[in-house]
Amino acid sequence: MTTPDHLQEDIRYLGRILGRVVAEQEGEEVFELVEHARQLAFEVTRGNADLEVLVDLFRDIEPAKATPVIRAFSHFALMANLAEDIHDEANRERILDEGGAPQDSTLEATWSKLSEAGVSATQIEHSLKGALVAPVLTAHPTETRRRTVFDAQKHITDLMRDRHQILDAEPNARTEARLAKIEQNIVRRITILWQTALIRVARPRIEDEIEVGLRYYSLSLLAEIPTLNRVVHDRLESEFGAQDQPRAIVRPGSWIGGDHDGNPFVTAGTLDYAARRAAQTVLKHYSVQLHALEHELSSSDRMIGVTVDLIELAGRGNNDVPSRVDEPYRRAIHGVRGRILATTAALLGEDFVEGAWHRNHEPYATPEEFDADLAIVDASLRASHDGIIADDRLTSIRSAIDSFGFHLYSIDLRQNSESFENVLTEVLATARVHSSYSTLSEQEKVELLANELRTPRPLVPRGYRDFSEATLRELDLFSQAADSVARFGTAMIPHQIISMATSVSDILEPMVLLKEVGLIQANGDHPTGSVDIIPLFETIDDLEAGAGILQELWSLPLYRSYLTQLGDIQEVMLGYSDSNKDGGYFAANWALYDAETQIVEAGRAESVRLRLFHGRGGTVGRGGGPSYEAILAQPQGAVDGSVRVTEQGEIISAKYGAPRAARRNLEALVSSTLEASLLNVDDVPDRERAVEIMTELARISREKYSALVHEDPGFIPYFVQSTPLHEIGSLNIGSRPSSRKQTSGVEDLRAIPWVLAWSQSRVLLPGWFGVGTALEEWIGEGEQADERRAELRHLYETWPFFASVLSNMAQVVSKAGMQISGLYARLMDDREIADRIHGVIVDEFELTKRMFAEVTGSGDLLADNPMLARSVRRRFPYLLPLNIIQLEMLRRHRAGDHRDAVSRGIQLTMNGLATALRNSG
Repeated sequence: MTTPDHLQEDIRYLGRILGRVVAEQEGEEVFELVEHARQLAFEVTRGNADLEVLVDLFRDIEPAKATPVIRAFSHFALMANLAEDIHDEANRERILDEGGAPQDSTLEATWSKLSEAGVSATQIEHSLKGALVAPVLTAHPTETRRRTVFDAQKHITDLMRDRHQILDAEPNARTEARLAKIEQNIVRRITILWQTALIRVARPRIEDEIEVGLRYYSLSLLAEIPTLNRVVHDRLESEFGAQDQPRAIVRPGSWIGGDHDGNPFVTAGTLDYAARRAAQTVLKHYSVQLHALEHELSSSDRMIGVTVDLIELAGRGNNDVPSRVDEPYRRAIHGVRGRILATTAALLGEDFVEGAWHRNHEPYATPEEFDADLAIVDASLRASHDGIIADDRLTSIRSAIDSFGFHLYSIDLRQNSESFENVLTEVLATARVHSSYSTLSEQEKVELLANELRTPRPLVPRGYRDFSEATLRELDLFSQAADSVARFGTAMIPHQIISMATSVSDILEPMVLLKEVGLIQANGDHPTGSVDIIPLFETIDDLEAGAGILQELWSLPLYRSYLTQLGDIQEVMLGYSDSNKDGGYFAANWALYDAETQIVEAGRAESVRLRLFHGRGGTVGRGGGPSYEAILAQPQGAVDGSVRVTEQGEIISAKYGAPRAARRNLEALVSSTLEASLLNVDDVPDRERAVEIMTELARISREKYSALVHEDPGFIPYFVQSTPLHEIGSLNIGSRPSSRKQTSGVEDLRAIPWVLAWSQSRVLLPGWFGVGTALEEWIGEGEQADERRAELRHLYETWPFFASVLSNMAQVVSKAGMQISGLYARLMDDREIADRIHGVIVDEFELTKRMFAEVTGSGDLLADNPMLARSVRRRFPYLLPLNIIQLEMLRRHRAGDHRDAVSRGIQLTMNGLATALRNSG
């Protein structure tokens, strides 16, 4: 079992092997330069050398000579990450082996908390009615590493685990030989890794992103989601007596292929591809599992008894195999497998099924029909007291059916409100309903849209194509959505999200387009349909207006009737990225919390149950941070048995790239959802006073942030020139354009390049700026200061929301480096602006650190996060050479040196820094 010493030894061991590979592949001169840079970086980190020594080392370095140095430090960081992950996993296992108390964010800890609180079956059944925990993989690809790199990382991880097992065991005559063999394989893997290009040659297509998303199902999710769902259901039933609860609480989602907000490459074709590949993935999983089950269930009816229903199932269709005449279970499963293959052929085409024997079987009409056949097998086994057999693979398959159906995941459609308005303006004019819909008042729009939703009359004649390209793309995508639902069921596309929703008409507009393709059916004031209509409130102003918009929406009899037939559940999406970009870190977090509180109160008043969808990114500046703590930090009532959360980029790979990691992170989502729904986790003694304090802190913080970001005329030039913003577009990390529009304004820049640019320059401004000023000004001076400081400390110690905000901020501040950011400021043409803006940032940074210490009582930013503290000490020195070389390459590139080696050097350093920081956007 690993210890801190073992971790340091592992990092050094992998570093030595990497150094050996560098020397073998690139020569001793390169190795010596890398080693010299590594030693200097650690001396600078310890304060024994000035940062300028690294600047001098790489000044005027030839790009071709810099490339292997960049790659070396990128791989050093990767190896350190790998060693840390192995160490952390081993420590978790050690705690369990030693019988330690279950840790927070695990189901075992949650069961204990629910038992101690005396939670009843009635409470569980009420809270979990319609429950849904959905990790939603998104089309925001912030992951800068290639999939090939992850494969190599996995192989090396497995080899290191094998090495630990040998080292922890008693030595024997073969120990040294086994260790030598493992080392040989690690050297081979690192050599292959070294010879693999770290960055893509071409920007990935959406189809590539779909395939990457699906890969996590084969890596972990196909097995772990059904297993977790079965555990949760069985435990709530056996320990708490909850009978009326969903069999599958975790049901995943995806934006990839259906999120067309600002992405012209998302089309009807990509949506069709995403739906078909998802169905193919899960149907193939069923076929493989049934084939294995057929081989396992060898029980002979000469040895055991079976039910009449099982005999009938075994005799259906072409199931009579002479060699299995006495093996009814095998014959039954053989027939079920034939029907699943027939289903695959019916849904996807004959080319997706090998052989022809499936043609003798009828396809299943629904997943429920498939499960009903397996229920017969299950009942027969249990009737013979063979529950131990039924509870293995058979139960896993049935749980997978509950979890995935024939669709695997639910695809969300997302588009911004402006696009919907433009489409309807053109369609309504063509249909001669109104010549200029976009010029109508809000009331006039709502009246027109409601009238259209009442009538089954189509607006677009069948086959009519005389629309603009943008409108045709939208109409075709909706038509494809209807085709996918008809083919794979309503669960395939159950959500329509409206970005930048600011009014009731914004929410009704896509409903008219959904009605046009039959996904909503008109019936006077009582329309029906299966698609949730989900407003996304993104900016701070929109968040503040959200509850009012929803109340106005719910007051429309037509919409309320539609909601009623969906179970009176309204899903609302909350945007973390744009609210942060709009008002800064603290103001955005408080706006989100306050908006949730108001929306929950509005829902209670109208007897509407809410499901909140959190649009979180990987970084703290985009709502990132530990999922467990984030969900528990929501206001009471905001997590009412359900939560959906976006997962993106390097966060997906970190969470779901391996079975154990996937299980741990899925458990964290479920545990926090159960606790937030069934326990009082948002208890603050004087809520009115707490709200008053947070509101004032948010106001001051936003003013400080806006004065810099929105009001200072030098800010945009500083941001553009002192970060690699423009170079991000060449990194080929995703299919989506970096801006919604061709503009230099912050408001139109996508959140990913906004955050990625600041992280590369080590400012990380979106995760902390404005907080220090807010805390200092609110505390003030004189007699009240001590009292107010004590108030804040009490809130930090007792209120999950405030503690989470400060803890996440501290993580960001610990990764920032003002010395390095000062070097990036030198990239600016105007030195006066550079010195002034950078001075403002540094002053606020130092103030933020000082005020954090005053409020928390600890000068250690990472006192509550020892794992990150360890990383900052051991891994972050590897960032310094990457930053310095990136600066040198940026300087040359902007001076007109556009050689491929210079551009590639910039891309490689961005990749390496993202790897080392463990978040990129």
